[in-house]
This record gives sequence, structure tokens and C-alpha cells, in this order.
Amino acid sequence: MSKFSGPGKAFCAAWILAGLVGSAFSQRPAPAIAGIVIGLYGLLAIKVVKQWEKVAVLRFGRYVKLQGPGMFWIVPVVDTLSAYVDQRIRVTSVSAESTLTRDTVPTNVDAIVFWLVWNAEKSLLEVADFENSILMSAQTALREAIGRHELSQMIADRETLGRELQRSLDEKTNPWGITVQSVEIRDVRIPQLLEDAMSREAQADRERRARIILGEAEMQVSAKFAEAAAVYRDNPVALHLRAMNMLYEAIKEKGAMVIVPSSAVETMGLGGLLATTSLAKNQ
Repeated sequence: MSKFSGPGKAFCAAWILAGLVGSAFSQRPAPAIAGIVIGLYGLLAIKVVKQWEKVAVLRFGRYVKLQGPGMFWIVPVVDTLSAYVDQRIRVTSVSAESTLTRDTVPTNVDAIVFWLVWNAEKSLLEVADFENSILMSAQTALREAIGRHELSQMIADRETLGRELQRSLDEKTNPWGITVQSVEIRDVRIPQLLEDAMSREAQADRERRARIILGEAEMQVSAKFAEAAAVYRDNPVALHLRAMNMLYEAIKEKGAMVIVPSSAVETMGLGGLLATTSLAKNQ
């Protein structure tokens, strides 16, 4: 932030120019001296605070008031200004490296904290460096949260971890006039060897589930075959009808040739049926 404001510089330049012109016309140095003195006073006294900023005015080191936004005057030498406080939403990036989870897995976690100053007076008078305090508090809270969660929880439910961090940080920073709006977990990284082992474990688990599903399907198919066999055993006519349907399906295409073992023909009672079919074709 520039020490001198734009209006203060313009005010100073205008009075100095007016004083020089006055001295040139009057042939006396008094107008020039007066213009320089008034111009320097305006340069030091006129301050401008932007729409999203606040600043504290200190008179002989004692807090007087909070100013901003807009233009205002101070008493040079007597009054001093604190650092300008940006009251817009700000983003701070934090990270925790090689931090152990609850199940003793070393992880690197990156997060971003969205926060804003809602009370500039408290943040200026009660905290020496609130920006650095936010960063340190966020890093500490992130490490504590990692230690309370297992790796699977952190990977599967980042939003819950972010909300927990937001509540923890907000409790610390509210007395400073600062609100933590949200915390977002950006990345969770684990050692490469552990990542490869987890990948192999997941692949083995998927193969196990696939084999189980295939076995269950075989059991269901065999159960249906057993039910069908029981129906055909008690109803020979149904078995013959099924055999006729199978034969029809086999020979309905032109030029199709079906070779049926004699044992199958005898079992299904198709001997008479095949002979009848052959006679019908020869007539």
C-alpha cells in the first residue's frame, strides 16, 4: 500500500503550483512557501481506503477509531495508521506432510481454507499477525484431524473431514474477528509402495467377488435344470414335446444337418418320430 494517496498527491501538486504562480505574480516568496506547506500537509493528511478495506487510526499510539472505505483526513505526525485490513474472502493453502493417520499410515494432505475478517478492530488490536496465525492454526488442526481418522475414511469422505476442520478453526478464530467459512481437502497422497499394495488388494477383492457371483449363477442354473428334470421325469409327454422342439430348431434352417447319437434317440424316444419325419419327406 502506497504511503501517499492519489488525492493527497493531487492536492499537494495543486497547492505547490498555485504558490509558485502566486510568487511569480507578486514577486514574493511567501505564496510559494505557503503553497508548499499546505501541499505537504494535504499530502500527509489525506488518506483513501478502498471499498473492501478497513484501517485503524492511532493517536499518539492509542486507538481512536476505524476508518474506511473512502477518503478521510488525519493529523500528520500526531496520527498514525495501522496495516490495511482486506475484508474480502481470502484463500490460504495448507499442507501436512508425512502425518500418521489413526491406522499409522504416513500421508501427505493438501487443503485450502476460505476465511474472511468480519471485525477488523479485533483482528488488528488482538492479533499480532492474523494471516500467519490462520496458517499455523490450519496446519495444526489438519494434523490433528488426520491423526483421528483412518486412511479409508479420509479418502472416501473428504467433505466430513473438511467440515470438522472448519468447525475447529472457526472456534479458534472467531475471538479474533475472523470467520473460517469452509475447508476443502484438495489431495490425499500415500507412499507409492503402499499405493501399489492397495491396488493389488483391490484387484484381488474384485476377482474374488467375480468368482463368487459366477458360482452363485452356476448354482441357480443347476437348480433350474434339476426342477426341469423333475418335471420331465413325471411327464414323458412333455419330454417328447421338448425333444420335438429341439429337433425342429435344429432342422428348420435350409441345408442343416443334425447328427444325433443313437443313445440320445433311444433316451428321448425319438426313433419313431425320426422315421415318421423321413417318410413324410419321401412322399
